Amino acid sequence: MRTVDLVSDAAGERIDTLIARLLPELSRSHVRKLIDAGFVTIDGHVPKPSEKPPVGAQLRVEIPPPEEMTLEPEDIPLAIIYQDADIIVVDKPPGLTVHPAPGHPSGTLVNALLAAVPDLQGISGTLRPGIVHRLDKDTSGLIVVAKNDRAMRTLQAQLKERLVHKMYLALVEGVPDPRQGEIEAPLGRHPKNRKKQAVVAGGREAITRYKVRETLPGNRALLEVEPVTGRTHQIRVHLAAIGHPIVGDALYGKRSDVVSRQFLHAARLGFNMLSGRQVEFESPLPPDLRAALADLRE
Repeated sequence: MRTVDLVSDAAGERIDTLIARLLPELSRSHVRKLIDAGFVTIDGHVPKPSEKPPVGAQLRVEIPPPEEMTLEPEDIPLAIIYQDADIIVVDKPPGLTVHPAPGHPSGTLVNALLAAVPDLQGISGTLRPGIVHRLDKDTSGLIVVAKNDRAMRTLQAQLKERLVHKMYLALVEGVPDPRQGEIEAPLGRHPKNRKKQAVVAGGREAITRYKVRETLPGNRALLEVEPVTGRTHQIRVHLAAIGHPIVGDALYGKRSDVVSRQFLHAARLGFNMLSGRQVEFESPLPPDLRAALADLRE
């Protein structure tokens, strides 16, 4: 148990907001949990989250160690290409689900991180990695994960403000015309198949930029794709919507004898560290996608 003593320095500010500001390593939701559990006092009494202490009030915050997750750590090989006290950047292999879900209770990136990263500080009082963005199971490449609340909030804010820059490599059927462009089409749940997303009227804003890097035999093209927004299956749905589905994408296109999964790889990832320093990471194409390109070129 860690105890922090603070003094209220502002009038008219809610206690949960005040503590989250004075202790930036804690998220507001985590602070609310601490208040609800009786771990916060104002001049000796337990407040409600909406209480507004006067200037000079004595605040005491008791921070228990993070609770264990019900998930088990699993010794799954991971390519961790960067790590510090706040974040981890992983080069995710294809076939690895990011987060446990119905049908995938184990064998995920989260299980692997629980085993591989001993200094996780936890998110909102739970000893778990902070999944800021996701990659589909069969999409390979770069993903950044938060190790604590402050990193989680910082990365989420950058995503919201579109300051996280991602570039994917995608092999598609046909050659887009124009060879460089922007797809802007709202996305939502498919009206008939709940496993799919679709371009739907009234859906959430979705913008994807692309340019042709290389044309290949068999009327295919290798694209550099930059999602401006981050909707579920966005790149796959948008490319299929303009008539150029990703090679091997069985959900939005068709299976292929060129590659056994969708040819989609998160090759570049840029964002700001908590210090404000801009960084960029790159991941080469994995062996199966390199082999597919080599076969096409021959």
